[in-house]
Formats: sequence, structure tokens, C-alpha cells
Amino acid sequence: MLLHEKTQSENKPLHQVRGPPIAGAFKERPTKPTAFRKFYERGDFPIALEHDTKGNKIAWKVEIEKLDYHYYLPLFFDGLCEMTFPYEFFARQGIHDMLEHGGNKILPVIPQLIIPIKNALSLRNRQVICITLKVLQHLVVSADMVGEALVPYYRQILPVLNIFKNMNVNSGDGIDYSQQKRENIGDLIQETLEAFERCGGETAYINIKYMIPTYQSCILN
Repeated sequence: MLLHEKTQSENKPLHQVRGPPIAGAFKERPTKPTAFRKFYERGDFPIALEHDTKGNKIAWKVEIEKLDYHYYLPLFFDGLCEMTFPYEFFARQGIHDMLEHGGNKILPVIPQLIIPIKNALSLRNRQVICITLKVLQHLVVSADMVGEALVPYYRQILPVLNIFKNMNVNSGDGIDYSQQKRENIGDLIQETLEAFERCGGETAYINIKYMIPTYQSCILN
């Protein structure tokens, strides 16, 4: 079990460091220019914006199944930090398109997606967190074994979710996005953790519980 791989020396510094004050824990972090934006502005992505009766969508200039996923998927995940149009739209929609069509190309790329996911969540921006949670829910069901492959990375992905888990739409700043989209960040986190548990194999629950002590199993209960 992954939990038992931790050594005492790894744990020790955690007890010596005082946690941040609650107010600071929720504070948004500044964004930095993304590699996704740079590549988009250079015209390196085989995509264009297309309008139809349902709104905006991506027009891919190549078959999605033939894309080099090792190259493109981490770059699109890097774009999860974007909050301005069209970058955030292309990144989000591009990820969902690639997950929809990726099949067995997705699993080998998982290790390259962790830092972009962590970076997006670490911004502590409510809109970015909501979008990233939906991406994570899609990711775990996108191909066989992806849920299991994410378990070793819970320590990087889950800390920010633990901070926001009990937040509802009435808890201060940043609620406009949630209300506009009828989304509750606490509910989205709960849904995501349940998806992780269902798709993560037999060690998923104990590893979620270790990072998020208040989590209750959706399978055992």
C-alpha cells in the first residue's frame, strides 16, 4: 500500500512546520504566463475556433486520435491555469476532446499531467478549481487503469481539495462563478473524490482518507 511507503523521516518535518492561517489558505495565488498560451499564440496547435448553434467549439485540423498525446496533452493541461478567452476555452475544450478520443494513449501520459494539475489547483481560484475538478472527473473514466495510475499522485493533487472541501457557495469571495454555473465547489470536490475512489482500485480509499481525513467512503458505506 502506498501509505506504508512513507518513512518516519519524511513525516517529521510536517510536525515542525506550522500550517498557514485559514485566511491565507483560501487566498488566490498570482498566475504566470503559461506554455499553452505561448504555443497557441505561435500557431503551434492544430486548432481553430468554430461557431455553431450551440456556441463555440474547437475545429481540429487533424484527427484527434492521431495527435502525439505525449506532446499535446500536457500542454493543454498547462492551459488549465488560464482564465481569459480564448485560452481557457481552448485548453478546457481541447482536454475534453482529447480525453474523449484518446483511448490507450492517455495512460502513459499520466505522470506528465500531475504538475499542470497541481499548478492549476494551487492557484486557489474558484473558477480554475471547478474546471480542473471536471477535467479530473473525466480523466479517471477516460481509459482503463487511469484511476489506479493517479493514486500515487494523491499527495500532490489532494491538499488543495482538502482546504476547499467544506466550502459552500455562501462562504465569502469568489462565489460568483459558482452561482452563475450553479456549481458548489464543495459538492464538486466530493464528486471528484468519489470518482477517484470508484476508479482507483483497492488502495484508493485509504490514500484519499490519509490526505482528506473527513472523507467518507462512497463504496464501503
